Amino acid sequence: MRSSRILTAAAGLFTLTLVVNPAAQGGGPPQGRGGPPPFPAQLRPPGDPALIARGNGLYGVHCRACHGVDLRGGDQGGPNLLRSDTVLNDQKGELISPVIMGGQGAMPPIRVAPEDARAIAEYIHSVTATMRGQGNPPPGPPPVLNVLVGDAAAGEAYFKTQCGTCHSGTRSLQGIGSRLPDPTALQNYWISAGGELSRGGRGGRPRPVPVTVTPGTGQKLEGSLVRLDDFYVVIELKDGTQRTFRRSGDQPIVDLRDPLETHVKLLTTYTDNDIHNVTAYLVTLK
Repeated sequence: MRSSRILTAAAGLFTLTLVVNPAAQGGGPPQGRGGPPPFPAQLRPPGDPALIARGNGLYGVHCRACHGVDLRGGDQGGPNLLRSDTVLNDQKGELISPVIMGGQGAMPPIRVAPEDARAIAEYIHSVTATMRGQGNPPPGPPPVLNVLVGDAAAGEAYFKTQCGTCHSGTRSLQGIGSRLPDPTALQNYWISAGGELSRGGRGGRPRPVPVTVTPGTGQKLEGSLVRLDDFYVVIELKDGTQRTFRRSGDQPIVDLRDPLETHVKLLTTYTDNDIHNVTAYLVTLK
């Protein structure tokens, strides 16, 4: 018998049914189809259902577009988490949480609290524990998403307040509901600023951010930001060459002009209701 209990973690953007193995409930390792579990990660006992449900919602908001509803990679090009060494070697979020909060490679940092990062990690483990062999999705039917659960009127009010300075439902976004008839694709599109916030993806380059560096000589250099920390700033010039400047105090002067700064800031403020409401409104723009 594969399972005796169904745990439904309903939160955030989707509902995912998790199959919990009876052996795991009794403290034993969950068994894969036809033999023992192929990964050490499947030997862990199931986590706190409340924490998993919370992580489910957070994963839906912050991770699903890139890593997919079944963790095998999504529309925005994120890698397959079911084959990730970080995921498989992690025990209680000690490896996953730093990646979530600090970013890695083309993946930008996600601004969540440490306890939220831990919840996402616990949810990821709850899915990997149900894998049937290397890289296979969890058992059960494919999850069906329904993101059209918001209030279109509330979404329009939010849109006019937060987005109306740059966007208009009768001009720049007119007809977006027809161009992107799939509500999930439409939701991913506007959250990622038309895909710009997710540029990079699997093997890609990070999204270019315009920057001007003014060293002590006073000669301004314009290009795209490659790296910026307390010690160095590295920019790529229009001809493809890179220049590195050592930082000391307020020198050199670094002027970032990220056209998507507002979108980036809003990512940390969206609630589930905001996301659902705006999507419900944008669907009406035929």
